Amino acid sequence: QVQLVESGGGLVQAGGSLRLSCAASGTIFSINAMAWYRQAPGKQRELVAVITSGGSTNYADSVKGRSTISRDNAKNTVYLQLNSLKPEDTAVYYCNANIVIVSTGYVGRYWGQGTQVTVSS
Repeated sequence: QVQLVESGGGLVQAGGSLRLSCAASGTIFSINAMAWYRQAPGKQRELVAVITSGGSTNYADSVKGRSTISRDNAKNTVYLQLNSLKPEDTAVYYCNANIVIVSTGYVGRYWGQGTQVTVSS
């Protein structure tokens, strides 16, 4: 009953910027933490950034200082602004959210389908 849909990926030159979006829909009572992960070719999936329901944030060292995670609770949406992009940022980016389901109170961890970010040199 819950779905996460990502958008905003694409091809960008090194030094450019992208803003990724992920909107959650379904029988949502509330959303706790939301996060962005990425997986580059030949690498393990890694955590990029996390934002709590209260707005506290945390970033991976690889993107710290040039990325911003934010959320719009009214829209059940999380964003990732990524600036000064580098070729090593090339990866499939996935959003993740801990969501409390209406009626049941079940807390599930949900994933988006991923959006490709490619940074050319």
